[in-house]
Amino acid sequence: MKHQAIKVFQNKTDREKNRGPAGFTMIEVLIASTIMVIVIIGALTLYSRSNQISVDQQQYAELQHDVRSAMFLMVRDLRMAGAGLPPEFGMYALEGFNNEDQGSEVRPDRLIILGNLEDPLNLRIQEYQGSSVTVSVYDGSFETFPYPAEFYQNKIVLILPNPKSPCREGEVRQLTHITWSEGGTNEKFNMSPGLAPGVDPPGGLMATSNCVSDDFDDGLIMFCNVKEFWLDTAGNYGGTLFPGLTAGQNGYVGEPGILYVTNNGLHLPLAQNIEDLQFEYNGDLDGDGLLDGFRPWDASWTADQSSSIRQVRVIVVGRTPNRFVSVSGKVPANIHNYRRPSVSDSTGSSTDDYHRRFVLETTANIRNLSLNLYNRGQR
Repeated sequence: MKHQAIKVFQNKTDREKNRGPAGFTMIEVLIASTIMVIVIIGALTLYSRSNQISVDQQQYAELQHDVRSAMFLMVRDLRMAGAGLPPEFGMYALEGFNNEDQGSEVRPDRLIILGNLEDPLNLRIQEYQGSSVTVSVYDGSFETFPYPAEFYQNKIVLILPNPKSPCREGEVRQLTHITWSEGGTNEKFNMSPGLAPGVDPPGGLMATSNCVSDDFDDGLIMFCNVKEFWLDTAGNYGGTLFPGLTAGQNGYVGEPGILYVTNNGLHLPLAQNIEDLQFEYNGDLDGDGLLDGFRPWDASWTADQSSSIRQVRVIVVGRTPNRFVSVSGKVPANIHNYRRPSVSDSTGSSTDDYHRRFVLETTANIRNLSLNLYNRGQR
């Protein structure tokens, strides 16, 4: 009996050896598969979330770059407003327009500045008859600047009367060529008839019958830039400044949210995805010798009040082109990153659209006008 039990045990051991290693059971396979699926789903979820955040941050970084670049270019020009103008003509350095109605919810501001901002040129007039096609300057005048004769072709110039005269008007005209005799004699600017087309300087600067030809003796002629900063909110500009714009012509893009600078009639896009543009002005408007604080442009300001402006505050609101996909759920009521904010006297939105905003604000000191604050009008 004992030998039979030993034999049965040995046979069972031999069968187990011959059978080989055992496999996984169905339950083990299902558990392992479930764990693997959970890990894969977690990895994909983490990747998707990271990708959403990356996409959102990329468009936000591009928006910040656009807004900062536009702000730099605007402030650079604003600081030079009035360059070359005598103090007596400071009222033509800039002109604002508050909350322009383009038929959209946002009503942005506009700003025009005038000055010899780029190519320096400022010469004394020997003779000008007013609206004539030539301006005579003193012999040797062109030799004081390094420009060849062909450089003057098609340039925009500003003609101002003698600051000592009672005339406070002027003309913006376009050159055809110059007359420049060898030896620097008989020097003249030659111009097209009429005012420069498409160029509207601040304050409606234009010579009228109030000025006589003698007022321009020893006046000034200079290269000038009439620059306009404006925002197209709808992509189909319906403002009063540039009626009848056509997309693809003269630099006009024809898309909403484009911030432009118009330089002597040529539209140049500065930035895209801009939602609002506001300007505020600081000057001694009441004549007490103190700056009065920033406020929006007032169309009732007189020429003296306009010429007293010393600082311009610029506020640009950028908006991402696409909503943030990494934002889920309801945004807290006290967080305004995902709705249009109120800036200056421009009202904001009360609802969230999940587009991220970037607001940049800075102040430009108008150096050419500020100098006169200290030397009391003497250069």
